[in-house]
Amino acid sequence: MDGSPTERFARCIATSKRVRWDVETDVIRGRRFDLANKFLPDGLTLASTLHFLAPEEKRYFSQVQGRTYANMFGLVERFINAKVLELSRDHWFGDQTALEALIRFSDEELKHQALFRRVEALVSEAMPTGYSFSWNPNDVAAVVLGKSSWAVLALTLHIELFTQAHYRESIRQDPELSELARDVFRFHWREECQHAIMDELEWRRVDAATTPEARDSAVDELIELVGAVDSIVTAQASADSHYFTATCGRQLDATSAEAVQQTMLAAYRLQYILSGARHPHFAAALASMTTEAQQARIHAALAALAPPQMLNAA
Repeated sequence: MDGSPTERFARCIATSKRVRWDVETDVIRGRRFDLANKFLPDGLTLASTLHFLAPEEKRYFSQVQGRTYANMFGLVERFINAKVLELSRDHWFGDQTALEALIRFSDEELKHQALFRRVEALVSEAMPTGYSFSWNPNDVAAVVLGKSSWAVLALTLHIELFTQAHYRESIRQDPELSELARDVFRFHWREECQHAIMDELEWRRVDAATTPEARDSAVDELIELVGAVDSIVTAQASADSHYFTATCGRQLDATSAEAVQQTMLAAYRLQYILSGARHPHFAAALASMTTEAQQARIHAALAALAPPQMLNAA
């Protein structure tokens, strides 16, 4: 996108004002989640690979994942908001347009956290008991924010971009999705679009003041953060697969139960790590700020999480 950082921040402000929405009035609108529909499309859940599941079981598989999908966004937006507020200090006595844009960014992230808490409350009314999402957002944020701003902003841009890709490429065009679920992710996407622009502006600003030695350390920190995300999704995939097998309505044999868990893990790695890493804009931004050797270290870490074909999964 053309224009100076100030001009780009100004466009983000204008867009923020134009797409502004309210959790109850615009998104929820008095509705409840309908278990007759999927919560996430097959391209994200990988449910279509579980041939031994009946159609209604695949739908339930998507609902378990959709519940976690909303909770994961609520989790990561805690540290994203804290980092945005921290970075806004750099503009207190400088670019007031950038400051306003980042404050609006923070306000929207607080609203998104409220949205996903609301989603969890509604989903818990409709789905069986036994589901667990035990990650403490403040504990996770403390770990993430212990890394350099360079690494945190790289991870954040990766998250904002895969959010957009999931909605555009899968969620908005699946006719089998719950209308409420689609609206939740549609309204979320509308504000995440400008967040990604600001993430990159701040990442490049921080990068410009980073020494080669500090950048090399930051690359290692980014790899550590990806590993931390993988630890979370691995544990959550285990919890969710056990929840699914306990509540899907029939007893699965050991082979099928193992397939459910492995597919859940593959889906979560695709959703939360690989789909962002393969996003063309993220790849281009990362390449513009790192050396080939640094990129090779990152690619090696990603390759350990999935077979090569998964890096290009739809």
